[in-house]
Amino acid sequence: MSDSFPIDEVVRRTGLTSRALRFYEARGLITPLRTGSGRRWFGPEELERIQRIVALKKAGLSLGDIKRLFDRKPIDLAAMLGAQRKRLAEQAEEIADAIGLIDTALSRIGRGEPLDAATLCSLIRDGEKLMTDQSQAWQDVVDQYYTPEEQADWRERMAEVPEFSQEAYQQQWRALSARIEAALPLEPGSDAALVFVREWFALLEPFSRNATPAMWEGTTRMYADMANWEGKVDPGFSSRVWEFIMTAARAAMDRGEDIGPLPGWFTRPAAQES
Repeated sequence: MSDSFPIDEVVRRTGLTSRALRFYEARGLITPLRTGSGRRWFGPEELERIQRIVALKKAGLSLGDIKRLFDRKPIDLAAMLGAQRKRLAEQAEEIADAIGLIDTALSRIGRGEPLDAATLCSLIRDGEKLMTDQSQAWQDVVDQYYTPEEQADWRERMAEVPEFSQEAYQQQWRALSARIEAALPLEPGSDAALVFVREWFALLEPFSRNATPAMWEGTTRMYADMANWEGKVDPGFSSRVWEFIMTAARAAMDRGEDIGPLPGWFTRPAAQES
């Protein structure tokens, strides 16, 4: 194993956490060697594969998308990269706004003018209040569909998911939802609908890979009831988009189509006979 490395060395070389590497292994993305004692060793091929995963994640692909690419399964890469580009462009605008505010403040300081700290503090407080209000609004919605015990189980299971940017993840949902909205009305049984369904479930992978039947059922019930809370919080998509995706997903599964990552316990309906 002179050209192989233990997991702690791979962590040092890649900057990934050992938990992330184990998560990739559990998802079938990498297959490290094992010693008799069960210790993981990563050879050249696995190291190269890890580098590819990191590069593709930087491009905005989910682990489900990456697995499909590795397995040479069909994927609408142009659509996914287009959505990622839009998300990054939106982030660039936000960064540009922040830089503009800082430049203005620095310019005033450079001219010896008093900095309006009260205004800056007000902006910060408004932003923090918005985040707090949104979190409380989400909690109020979740409390209607999950018991405290179910919520605790949810948090414990989702703790196994490698850390990622929630804001970036939310932007991906908004971008996908916007493209679906623009395409509607669309025949749920069409090839175009199937592409959207596969993107949806690929983006849902962090949840679906860890969801219990109770979590899955509760979430489905919550979003099916969006009419009662839509507008109070922002899930990243509308009830119209949700209803279309559910209809299109059911049509695809009835045809025996692969709609993307689903929980291991999920039973797909048998394809209808022609």
